[in-house]
Amino acid sequence: MTEPSVNTSPKGWDEIKTTTCYMCACRCGIRVQLKDGRVTYIDGNPEHPVNKGVICGKGAAGIMQHYSPARLSKPLIRVGERGSGEFREIEWEEALSTATGWLSDVRAKDPKKLAFFTGRDQSQGLTGWWAAQFGTPNYAAHGGFCSVNMAAAGLYTFGGSFWEFGEPDWKHTKYFMLFGVAEDHASNPIKKALGLLKERGAKIVSINPIRTGYSAIADEWIGIRPGTDGLFVGALIHELLNSQKIDGEYILRYTNSPWLIIENPGGADDGLFARNQQGSALVWDSHSNSPMPALSPDAAPKLMGRYKLADGRRVVTAFTLIAERFLEPEWAAENVAERSGVPADTIRRIAAELARTAFEEEIALDVPWTDHLGRYHEKMVGRPVSMHAMRGISAHANGFQTCRTIHLLQILLGTIDVPGGFRYKPPFPKPPPPGVKPAGKPGQVKPNTPLPGPPLGFVTAPEDLLVDEVGTPQRLDKAYSWDAPLAAHGMMHMVITNAAKKDPYGIDVLFMYMANMSWNSAMNVPDTIKYLTQKEPDGSYTIPKIIYSDAYASEMVQYADLILPDTTYLERWDCISLLDRPISEADGPADSIRQPVVEPERDVRPFQTVLLDLGTRLGLPGMTRTDGSPRYPGGYADYIVNHERAPGIGPLAGFRGPNGRSQGRGTPNPEQLQHYIDNGCHWFYELPDHMKYYRHVNWAYLDWATFFGFIGKPEPVIHQLYCEPLQKFRLAAQGHGKVLPPAEHRQRITTYFDPIPFWYPPFEGEMVSEAEFPMHAVTQRPMAMYHSWGSQNAWLRQLLGRNWLYMAREMAAKLKISDGDWVTVTSHHGKIKAQAKLMDGVNPETVWTWNAIGKRSGAWNLEPGADESSKGFLLNHLISELLPEREGGYRYSNSDPVTGQAAWYDLRVRVEKASDQSGVSEPQFATMKTLTRVT
Repeated sequence: MTEPSVNTSPKGWDEIKTTTCYMCACRCGIRVQLKDGRVTYIDGNPEHPVNKGVICGKGAAGIMQHYSPARLSKPLIRVGERGSGEFREIEWEEALSTATGWLSDVRAKDPKKLAFFTGRDQSQGLTGWWAAQFGTPNYAAHGGFCSVNMAAAGLYTFGGSFWEFGEPDWKHTKYFMLFGVAEDHASNPIKKALGLLKERGAKIVSINPIRTGYSAIADEWIGIRPGTDGLFVGALIHELLNSQKIDGEYILRYTNSPWLIIENPGGADDGLFARNQQGSALVWDSHSNSPMPALSPDAAPKLMGRYKLADGRRVVTAFTLIAERFLEPEWAAENVAERSGVPADTIRRIAAELARTAFEEEIALDVPWTDHLGRYHEKMVGRPVSMHAMRGISAHANGFQTCRTIHLLQILLGTIDVPGGFRYKPPFPKPPPPGVKPAGKPGQVKPNTPLPGPPLGFVTAPEDLLVDEVGTPQRLDKAYSWDAPLAAHGMMHMVITNAAKKDPYGIDVLFMYMANMSWNSAMNVPDTIKYLTQKEPDGSYTIPKIIYSDAYASEMVQYADLILPDTTYLERWDCISLLDRPISEADGPADSIRQPVVEPERDVRPFQTVLLDLGTRLGLPGMTRTDGSPRYPGGYADYIVNHERAPGIGPLAGFRGPNGRSQGRGTPNPEQLQHYIDNGCHWFYELPDHMKYYRHVNWAYLDWATFFGFIGKPEPVIHQLYCEPLQKFRLAAQGHGKVLPPAEHRQRITTYFDPIPFWYPPFEGEMVSEAEFPMHAVTQRPMAMYHSWGSQNAWLRQLLGRNWLYMAREMAAKLKISDGDWVTVTSHHGKIKAQAKLMDGVNPETVWTWNAIGKRSGAWNLEPGADESSKGFLLNHLISELLPEREGGYRYSNSDPVTGQAAWYDLRVRVEKASDQSGVSEPQFATMKTLTRVT
């Protein structure tokens, strides 16, 4: 008898399409298998430059994201009270006409009364341009509560940054340090790279209060106290300076360390660079014993010393001031150990290991190159020490200066864009900071008129701030004001609070995309919900109209008045652009697209296309022709191909020109998207070897980057260890200049705008009683989830369907808390109830949890009482968007004073065993109504 044959691997597809994943920020290339028009399987694209075929659990689970029961299916208009879940389904024409009416009224009267803010949408090149065309300065994306400290600190220091703007030289590094890195960002590339480091025997050191993920496989884990990383790094610098283990040649040639600084206490020029009549910064030339232009090819600058100029002014080299600071006893290992929780012996050993690796294991590649001064180099010499940092550094009120301190450590070791060090990703490096200034000054916001520039940019002096003559902020979120002068990503976390308080003014329309601001993106959940539903005495809402677009029924949806349902990432065109946040590798620029691999079976539209449609209806100049017809009738795909920011430069750099053979610069190519599809939905240009390193001073690269549009002219990117723009703000606070801060801001500016990196305690810890709130509380994102999207996903929920409050066993024993006990966690602002889980790999004074797991009952179309809502929780309920009140004092946002970065990780709490051990987390909110149709 013949045994029946069983096909154990039946073919589950009749078509395969490539696109770009959207399950996290990695933007890996994927292949999507289709059967009868439905998605059946997703795997990695082996030809893609980011992941080279590797796919994680999130990426594979994209199929369940696409078919999520939480998907919205029809435009909705509110008919009940906000938060009631009472909506009426409407057609798209009514939805777009309604939105156009609301928005046109605002634009005709006062465009800044529109606040347009987006979440992790990866299309900020379009949305920021749209806001500028509308004429509102009130635009930003999620970076203000996520990564602006990282971006600003790096871009003001060396023209690049951690996060998505650079990466370690994985091939050559021998000593790798991670600061505050969780597992959600860049997970595939980092996991692959860590494996390579392990194979090569490189040492991995993780500095993080929590030992999970990357920290768990590190060769050494340093469980630092939250918010003290800057102290630890400063102590390493102290040790290196003491032992004279720094790369003197690198910092002399490529940084502003030898530049001369005026020492004139109390004067208007104190702390500024001495310059000649042409505006060039000066150095002290050791040959002539006189000042010379810093970039003169004949200069032999002194690194240390104080001097007197011919006009009598006294000057000092920047490096002298840096060395004097970090050689102070306060930075000694013994004095840093207790506060940071890192033993003095460990600090000294790590410093010695860094020095040994950098200077005794030097790398020299046989690649000739020429620098910006025309000097020929036979080899590319590198220091094989690299570093990477993320939100654990960024999300503190001292994060900007802490991140600058890490960059100072890198540069003193000579490890920026050298073999074995930290490498720029194109389009970086850029001048520190980039030359784009934010628009929105008084007189620049006019009815029915675009802004004269983008709403986001980089200020370099008080004159660039968006304030009026008495210092009143011109933006709703107070970005680019005296509250947060260098707020390069805006301050999205303050928008709803300020709008409700009409501080500095009220708005007419709040327009948000993919930003779950009423739940896991709110620093203060109860008050945010209160502000969204707050009414005036006449019964009208304080925030009159709210338009919201999302693909899913998140908690935020029910607080909107008009819902514009988005597609999933498998149903639309997207552009991961060099004008925005590209997928570039250190070896060269890259960008990619998403193509619609399936058509939506619901009545939904891609938000980017909707935005362009609204722009046409509103008559925004960049989106309409002179006859009023749409400039991009084909929607977002049309825009991607035909939009130009400068002649020949558009959203995509690949396959430009009439035959698709131009790269970087070229006329629009009607077949460009098909070229991308044929190439696996990506484009990558590998730089020649002589342009892969030292790009900040590499003449060949700088010339090429100018042609490509990355920089305006081929000038060197000199690392700014001493940040003169910060000193200009200090001088203003001391009464110098035309634009001065109001009195209540002056001490704050003077204190925190130090041009040399330093450390100060996080604000909340200094403003509450340590005895009353003795513990730190932070969050991390797990590998299996990304923001709040993941925990609606049926497959990912099986990996992590709820969260716990993790704490150290030794601390739990002191508090008489056992594994699985329910505990209360109290801050100066609120209280929650959660279930404890004990572990070893956590700083004893720290509790933590996975973020974005806790859900509001009924949201995301989860069953009421699902674990995510009945046992899951958020620390957000404990965090205030404002710092604790001070008697008679101005109440600042709970943010970094320089950039406005939300200080999520400064939270101080008290943990106690709960009297009620019933198994439900608190607080609980009313169950939300179901808004979606299950298909």
